[in-house]
Amino acid sequence: MPGLHPQPCLNAAAGSIEAMETRKIGSLEVSVLGLGCNNFGRRVDEAGTRRVVDAALDAGVTLFDTADIYGGTKSESFLGEILQGRRDRIVLATKFGMDVAPDKTGAAPAYIRQAVRDSLDRLQTDHIDLYQLHQPDPKVPIADTLATLDDLVREGLVREIGCSNFSAAQLTEAANAVADGAARFVSVQNELSLLETTDLTDGVAGATVLGLAYIPYFPLASGVLTGKYRRGEKPPAGTRLANYDETPSDEEFDRVDALTALAAEKDRSLLELAIGWLASLDPVASVITGATRPEQIQANAEASTWRLSGEEMAEVEAVLA
Repeated sequence: MPGLHPQPCLNAAAGSIEAMETRKIGSLEVSVLGLGCNNFGRRVDEAGTRRVVDAALDAGVTLFDTADIYGGTKSESFLGEILQGRRDRIVLATKFGMDVAPDKTGAAPAYIRQAVRDSLDRLQTDHIDLYQLHQPDPKVPIADTLATLDDLVREGLVREIGCSNFSAAQLTEAANAVADGAARFVSVQNELSLLETTDLTDGVAGATVLGLAYIPYFPLASGVLTGKYRRGEKPPAGTRLANYDETPSDEEFDRVDALTALAAEKDRSLLELAIGWLASLDPVASVITGATRPEQIQANAEASTWRLSGEEMAEVEAVLA
């Protein structure tokens, strides 16, 4: 799936510029490492967001993934300001369908029209590259949702459409509901990591059969796969788990220990294994990683260059089993 126009990626250790691999999401060409923007407006203010965005652009990241609900709509607003004059350097993805407000939610045709206008205004752009239904809406026939999204594509407001938090069965239902010649979902964005592998046999399998690009979110399991948490210790202040007052289970720590040992055998870090494993799965187009600091962008970019061999993938599968 490599693209034709690699983006520059700074290799700090080597002091040189390398090309970040690019892959396809429908007609869109995106960096194999994407920037998840869910922290913007929530854990990161506008100045901090600008620093992270600058670092991502410097590292060759081109896929910026946000949503109307992130940061209470501030993520989109921050990006709209910060990307002025640089909009053409990125592939801009956003989502709709979760609760922005009691009267702003779901996938009904009339609301989709309102949601896309609101996102375009906040993002200060005339089009969205990848517009994603954030979650299935059981109250609205998927054919109705898809027909409206097709209209947005025909009007030039949206280039490609995708979905998130869809099962294989729901992906198949959506594929079967598309009218001849109409826009269809080209991607699915679901949770997948070395600690949360349930979707391997569901969404990943469905995406493979249907030829969809797969975009994993939470690839580092809220930071657990960075090695920042220690068994028997409270999560460090300021981390995601500390904010939610959560602690990894003993079973999760056992898996982290085994994966850390496996990575060390390859002279790699746990972070490299977590991102490299995902990037080595066939349907994966871009690994969406969040960041609150520029240095996290650089570490993630360097980790995204590892492609595991068949033997290494089998070793990971053995640990997961």
